[in-house]
Amino acid sequence: MQPALASHALHAAVTSAFGTRGLLSALASAASRSGAWTGAAAAATPTAAGASGCAGTAPLGRGWTFSFSTSAAAASHGHKHGAAGAAGTAGAAGAAGAAGEGESGLHVSVEPLSGAHEGVSVISLSRPGARNAIGRQLLRELAEALDTVRQERTTRCVLVRSVVPGVFCAGADLKERAGMTQSEAAEFVSRIRRTFSELQDLPMPTVAVVEGLALGGGAELALACDMRVMGSGAFIAFPEAQLGIIPGAGGTQRLPRIVGASRAKELIFTGRRVGGEEALKLALADHVVSDDQVYNRALQLAEQIVRSAPLSLRQAKAAVNRGLEVDLHTGLAMEEALYAQLLPTKDRLEGLKAFAEKRKPAYTGE
Repeated sequence: MQPALASHALHAAVTSAFGTRGLLSALASAASRSGAWTGAAAAATPTAAGASGCAGTAPLGRGWTFSFSTSAAAASHGHKHGAAGAAGTAGAAGAAGAAGEGESGLHVSVEPLSGAHEGVSVISLSRPGARNAIGRQLLRELAEALDTVRQERTTRCVLVRSVVPGVFCAGADLKERAGMTQSEAAEFVSRIRRTFSELQDLPMPTVAVVEGLALGGGAELALACDMRVMGSGAFIAFPEAQLGIIPGAGGTQRLPRIVGASRAKELIFTGRRVGGEEALKLALADHVVSDDQVYNRALQLAEQIVRSAPLSLRQAKAAVNRGLEVDLHTGLAMEEALYAQLLPTKDRLEGLKAFAEKRKPAYTGE
């Protein structure tokens, strides 16, 4: 290949790898200095639903808990006691039923952890009255939560979990859907698809913590994460065809890329439920543990991930995700370009120095 053509091909590969938001912008944002925002300021100025992160927006500082809700009663849950908190409110919420988007249990919270889990942020779903069914408000809050963690420069891994016992996410809110016009339903499904793509495109690794049922849109939410930790008693299913539709939030595309085309077709055509052990065999789940250890196992995995340099995690994720969309030679060119961007970073020098001094590296994301 002539040098000019080779250069053009490499440029095209890198452009393809970065996408419209731009991996370079994410890299620059990650390496930028921490801004002066606080959790309170962020809560007062939530970003627009579904909007992608703005490279010019100052990242949030550590020590915040960002809870999204239209109800004053929707306080964020602690990462260790979230399940107990949800259980305490489930009775009242369950009696009221899925009365609408204003119910007190509806919110999505974001919490950065500390100590051994420094660098991990947890997105928690809590809509006990509707088993975390995805309605307008929940979807809007999830989109805002993703914007928050995207801008948090010190986050190296994101866990997506439910604090509602027995369910990860029951899928779309069909009661709410029944009241939509055809055009409203189409636009809502499109918003879900965009939001799940935003989750998939987060620059840092993501882990779905699947406890209980993950049905329809809930299963698609889990597939949008990089990895899935499931309980042995959990179930994933795609029942949409039995409701006269198809998986519309990425399921028909992500599922065959994980389990293969024929098995994906079987699961979609039949809508049957896949338990934890079978999910592990199919690669739907990366780790399966007893139901009472799912969150702890996800934390252990996240703890191992955050030991790596934050910029390296982002570049590695970009290389794998974008490389799968192109031929091998183009993918190798992407890898070369992404690797080259790490050569001048402080973290690379710190990694070499720590190795020579036989100590743990102190990465800063620069």
